[in-house]
Amino acid sequence: MSVVPVTIGVRAPSAHEAPRNTPGAPLVDTHGRVHRDLRISLTDRCSLRCTYCMPEQGNEWLARSSILSLDEIEAVARVAADAGISTFRLTGGEPLLRADIVEVVRRLSRIEGPGGPVTIAMTTNGIRLRHFLPDLVDAWLDRLNISIDTLRRDRFHDLTRRDRLDDVLDGIAAAAASPLRPLKLNAVAMRGVNDDELVELVEFAVAHAAQLRFIEQMPLDAGHTWDRHTMVTRDEILASLSTRWSLQEVPGRGGAPAETWALDGGPHTVGVIASVTAPFCGNCDRLRLTADGQLRNCLFSTTEFDLLPVLRPNDSPDPAAVDAAGIEAVLRACVWGKLPGHAINDPSFLQPARGMNAIGG
Repeated sequence: MSVVPVTIGVRAPSAHEAPRNTPGAPLVDTHGRVHRDLRISLTDRCSLRCTYCMPEQGNEWLARSSILSLDEIEAVARVAADAGISTFRLTGGEPLLRADIVEVVRRLSRIEGPGGPVTIAMTTNGIRLRHFLPDLVDAWLDRLNISIDTLRRDRFHDLTRRDRLDDVLDGIAAAAASPLRPLKLNAVAMRGVNDDELVELVEFAVAHAAQLRFIEQMPLDAGHTWDRHTMVTRDEILASLSTRWSLQEVPGRGGAPAETWALDGGPHTVGVIASVTAPFCGNCDRLRLTADGQLRNCLFSTTEFDLLPVLRPNDSPDPAAVDAAGIEAVLRACVWGKLPGHAINDPSFLQPARGMNAIGG
């Protein structure tokens, strides 16, 4: 099958732009970056309505029929693992809203690539975590990231438009008592919202044997209202934390999105993901698969590569007739089309049409 990547808003690559990687080889783009991480969105739906991500009402959800089945997800994951993807991160929306979430973890955890078994991670808002956690551990989930932007009930309600802080804290406590490590807590730093809680959030994470990772607010909200001036920068985050701890940068970041600092020499650490003020595109090793079967080579991309024609050639999925070569061709075309960076700081930057809940974290 010849690859015909489908794009949104831009033309499809011509034949002479086809990827030059050979089947079975590592996923290397034109800038020499080797890709090892695939973020898999399981749904665009979420139990919260965070102001920086989704409107409170009027959301247009993906059609149920367009959401990839477990068999389709596994088919893509197996091809990706054969090409060197070693970590699958399950995201949403909120992945724990997916009814077959435990079986998704179980099936993917059995996959092996050239380097051995893959790693299965998950990013969740934690609301349903205590209920699912024992089964997720039994299914061989390896790591957890839990989102928590504030510890104050009134702020949590204003920010998420839901009164679910107790459920999130309950999920974090359950995760802290589980064998899943490392445990990471994610917080988007926002001016005038939670920027006076940065030290408190880190202390909370340390008390739960977790690493707090602060994220610069990015232009990924569905309403396209992102304002650079309301974003708390990496340097401001570090300055705030430096009033409480001495910070020593931890070397060996590699392709990780977060820079890491030891607190007072360790062992506890804090991370900062500074996609806007300190981009790390040069070492990016991540790809994304949306819940409706679109491959993305950058979180901020305006281009998507459609896997549905390969997975459902007759508009009907057939697990017994998986076209592994076709999946790999689309995967390599996606990697080959990756730009050197996201260009957020360029005047020509265009925010993706999809919100973060529909792209996947």
